[in-house]
Amino acid sequence: MKAVVIENYGGKEELKEKEVAMPKAGKNQVIVKEAATSINPIDWKLREGYLKQMMDWEFPIILGWDVAGVISEVGEGVTDWKVGDEVFARPETTRFGTYAEYTAVDDHLLAPLPEGISFEEAASIPLAGLTAWQALFDHAKLQKGEKVLIHAGAGGVGTLAIQLAKYAGAEVITTASAKNHELLKSLGADQVIDYKEVNFKDVLSDIDVVFDTMGGQIETDSYYVLKEGTGRLVSIVGISNEDRAKEKNVTANGIWLQPNGEQLKKLGELLANKTVKPIVGATFPFSEKGVFDAHALSETHHAVGKIVISFNK
Repeated sequence: MKAVVIENYGGKEELKEKEVAMPKAGKNQVIVKEAATSINPIDWKLREGYLKQMMDWEFPIILGWDVAGVISEVGEGVTDWKVGDEVFARPETTRFGTYAEYTAVDDHLLAPLPEGISFEEAASIPLAGLTAWQALFDHAKLQKGEKVLIHAGAGGVGTLAIQLAKYAGAEVITTASAKNHELLKSLGADQVIDYKEVNFKDVLSDIDVVFDTMGGQIETDSYYVLKEGTGRLVSIVGISNEDRAKEKNVTANGIWLQPNGEQLKKLGELLANKTVKPIVGATFPFSEKGVFDAHALSETHHAVGKIVISFNK
């Protein structure tokens, strides 16, 4: 089968299209013939070598950890799924990722393709959607009526986090450049701050939850706007300023996504009933050039919504 792999750490030019062996379904696994996958910042951070201490894998590495497609093979012990089922998933993080025509997925991580949702839209959801779900609900314990600040609301995680926070009954504030304000208001944001014109810490206070996808100065400034004593900051880029959190008497947690099929099924239900809308900002064909161009866009940090790779284009 065709796959786009890396054989060394480095820039986008390390992405190479190769013929590789087909995966085999292990016990409690299925093989999915891919219709679409998507790009996440972890893909190019791993490609550049930033995560090699955490994931010390042999080359070649197939990147990608989102999939939507059709089950083509079912392994021993699989009872809930059959060949021909349309599914989407966030597979386990291994060196055999989803930039390939077929991928193996553990059966407990699968969810049915939501009704009325395309493969490309479904592929945009798993990693980003589960990140937003776990940050807001599992870690921040966001409650109805609370105020939540979601940084970088126009990104892949941000567009989904806004919708999930609104679904939970929170008051949603986000940051984005002016060109994306209308989109984010349409997704449920109550207030959108133009980060190019205004520093959020000058205009916000008594925030219950901050969801930080940026880190650095954004993290530091976020402690100033949290409600003292009960405020919670959740970050997907790590906590670098624990002293400031203690000083402000707030909690700060750096989190790492856990693949979760049950939560993905709940997200699928919200997609099917139109509570949550997938935002696919760009789609590229599955090829060496397509993946190269998709990484280039992701690295700008200015993509709107998710970047998807389609096997049908």
